[in-house]
Amino acid sequence: MHKVGFFRSIQLKLILIYILLILIAIQIIGSYFTSSLERELTTNFKTSIDGRIEVLSHYLVDAFNKERTDDQEQSLQQDIQGIVRDIDTNSSWNLLVVDNLGRVVATNNFNEQDKVNKKITLEPIQVAILFGKEYRNDGRDQENNRTYVQSTPLIDEQDNIVGAIYVEAPYQDIYEQLKDINQIFYNGTLWAILVSALLGILVARAITKPIMEMRRQAQIMGKGDFTQKVNVYGTDEIGQLAIAFNDLNDQLKHSYAKTEEETRKLNSVIENMSDGVIATDEFGAVTLMNEPAGILLGVNPEEIYGEFIMDVLKLDEKAVDLSELPENGSMIIDFSDENEIFLIRANFSTVTDDDDEITGFITVISDVTEQEKIEQERREFVSNVSHELRTPLTTMKSYLEALIDGEWKNEAIAPKFLDVTQNETERMIRMVNDLLQLSKIDNKEQQMQKERTDFISLFHHIIDRFEMNAPEHIAFVRDLPNEKLFVWIDKDKLMQVLDNIISNAIKYSPEGGTVTCKVIKHRHQLMVSITDEGMGIAYDKLDKIFERFYRVDKARTRKLGGTGLGLAISKELVEAHHGKIWAKSKEGKGTTILFTLPLMGKKRRNN
Repeated sequence: MHKVGFFRSIQLKLILIYILLILIAIQIIGSYFTSSLERELTTNFKTSIDGRIEVLSHYLVDAFNKERTDDQEQSLQQDIQGIVRDIDTNSSWNLLVVDNLGRVVATNNFNEQDKVNKKITLEPIQVAILFGKEYRNDGRDQENNRTYVQSTPLIDEQDNIVGAIYVEAPYQDIYEQLKDINQIFYNGTLWAILVSALLGILVARAITKPIMEMRRQAQIMGKGDFTQKVNVYGTDEIGQLAIAFNDLNDQLKHSYAKTEEETRKLNSVIENMSDGVIATDEFGAVTLMNEPAGILLGVNPEEIYGEFIMDVLKLDEKAVDLSELPENGSMIIDFSDENEIFLIRANFSTVTDDDDEITGFITVISDVTEQEKIEQERREFVSNVSHELRTPLTTMKSYLEALIDGEWKNEAIAPKFLDVTQNETERMIRMVNDLLQLSKIDNKEQQMQKERTDFISLFHHIIDRFEMNAPEHIAFVRDLPNEKLFVWIDKDKLMQVLDNIISNAIKYSPEGGTVTCKVIKHRHQLMVSITDEGMGIAYDKLDKIFERFYRVDKARTRKLGGTGLGLAISKELVEAHHGKIWAKSKEGKGTTILFTLPLMGKKRRNN
């Protein structure tokens, strides 16, 4: 079980939840307070402007309606300017008083005194003078500060528009105050988050401490140690969980001890079996493999856990269904490669629970390579011997039946029939003698009469004999060293080897063919080769020609009287002399049979 980092722990989650709750609460309160305060301040600001404009309107209407002569026109501006000055207006306001013709009569702003007696065409003033409507609007001044614009018509008792009041009142200060208040809330939020984080850590630790103890105890229990228990800090839900956890620990301790005892018994039985045992779950994943199974399959039992049984036994290529394996009972699995034959017998069985549901599979494997080889060789040997004996016996039976039916009276045919019968009889005798010789070799009953022999002289003698009896269309070529090469051999057995090889070379040589006999000296051994110019042998069949009863051209071999055992006997005899025999060939270009013999050492040769 991996250790949980702080950033993935429940402590951090509790702390974050705690901080988020505080943060959300502060934000809701701050947003509500700020919006309410903004609304209250702007409302009070505009109400204050309305109150002062209302007072100004009363005095200014009276001033406009006061009767004056043309000479007293200057006194009107002075009276209105005095009213504007006397009424307490905010110094930040920009106040203009205009008459019904749109001329500025008075202003509270010293910097705008040049506008007095001049006509002004601002839209808010025109709306008030021409239509008698009040104009209110929020905007921004040239410095992009928030301003409140209000234009109010001056109407006398006869509903005549005598003028208008125009006010530009900046209220940027209100938002500056709100900004300062928001900064206070922001600072308060940071302090609240810091305090909340500290409190959250304490609360989270108090909650997660017993959980962490149970986690550590679970890790210890996972390692098989049930001696420790978790502390119970209270009677709440976590305390009840700790109590239940300790009860579970006691039950697991008892069950684990019982399981361990049964497992030890089972492992002892499995490990002491000579056969390989593989256990899998219901899906075919390996859960157990003993050492003999690992040796047979060439794998480490500890590294194969979790692998699929079909892959381990290399059955996936055969499209075998896992559920069908127990029904097959047992099967032979071929693990052979190019260099070695290796066969394994696998027996399958299922493991079921109380409800007869399959919970796993048991596979027992054993090496049956030698048994299968012996059985295969026995079957092939019986088949080949039966076939080889049946052919001459069938021929003899046919000719004998013909003679019995009266052909013995025919002086022209009877001798031929008897001659064929005699040849087939001699062929069977040769075959039986060869079989007896192979049997003696297999049973180590073949006695070798070895002696010091000059192989070159022996080889010349054998070739001379064949040259005297060979057909005229066959020529012999000798490529033998002009020196004495001594070997420790049984002369009769080695002459049999050379007879078999040269006889085959003559049989398969074409008209005008040549048989080449060659000897090469290699350090401590000599290599003998006999080459014909016959039809040759395919590459994939070269090794098989030394098997018993194997023939490349069966029809021709039987026609020439071969038993199919000559090269097999030659192989056994050469190997009995500590040599090696093999063949080289190309189809249509002849065949070469080669074998080696160890040369005698100088010390032994001199003795």
